[in-house]
Amino acid sequence: MFEIGVNLTSNQFDKDRVQVVERARAAGVSGMLITGTSGAESLEAQALAAQYPLFCWSTAGVHPHQASSWNSETEQSIRTLAASPQVVAIGECGLDFNRNFSPADQQEIAFSAQLALAAELAMPVFLHCRDAHPRFSDLLKPWLNKLPGAVVHCFTGSEQELELYLSLGLSIGITGWVCDERRGLELRAMLSQIPADRLLLETDAPYLLPRDMPEKPKNRRNEPAFLPHIIHQVALWRGDDPAWLAQKTADNARALFGI
Repeated sequence: MFEIGVNLTSNQFDKDRVQVVERARAAGVSGMLITGTSGAESLEAQALAAQYPLFCWSTAGVHPHQASSWNSETEQSIRTLAASPQVVAIGECGLDFNRNFSPADQQEIAFSAQLALAAELAMPVFLHCRDAHPRFSDLLKPWLNKLPGAVVHCFTGSEQELELYLSLGLSIGITGWVCDERRGLELRAMLSQIPADRLLLETDAPYLLPRDMPEKPKNRRNEPAFLPHIIHQVALWRGDDPAWLAQKTADNARALFGI
């Protein structure tokens, strides 16, 4: 099992971060990708990954919520981090027009700059898209033949969006959102349309605790140790063997990120 998206720098993990990693190992997770969402958090993610060699890696980038912070200094920081052995992708980057914590034009500038940087460095990208599909696709398409790979992290879009992303050669990251009987049914119905070699799995912890877990933590916090539950449910709904899917998606992650 490979966890492609954990926000381990979150202050929700401040009191037990070491134990969170230990519980992930004990649960059978074989590797984790720590998400960088800003210049500062990308640096923290890289430092955390360095503490767990051959088990943790990280991304370096600026989330669309933080796009207002993008400038030449931030770009240089991301470029420097990208040279670290722990950093295996540029991102989390993309567009989020759901909340617009940063203005749309600044999101587009930061996204395009990170795509250019990833292309220059020949690194895969870790993508975020929410309520921004048309513009996201327009900005992404010109760069795809210059990138070694890309994953749409925490995919929750429509069937039309899924079809386009697959046609563009993108990998699809699925989280515990699919375990939500209120919001995840449409995504659940699409799982079988994702080719096995393009599927990646993640928790997006500490967010998106699977709602159908039989025993939920009292603090309602998600963590990588719950990845086996997501794998089991996705395998059930796809008609796959859970052990096979765990290995297949781990192989996919290592191939995409070159680890």
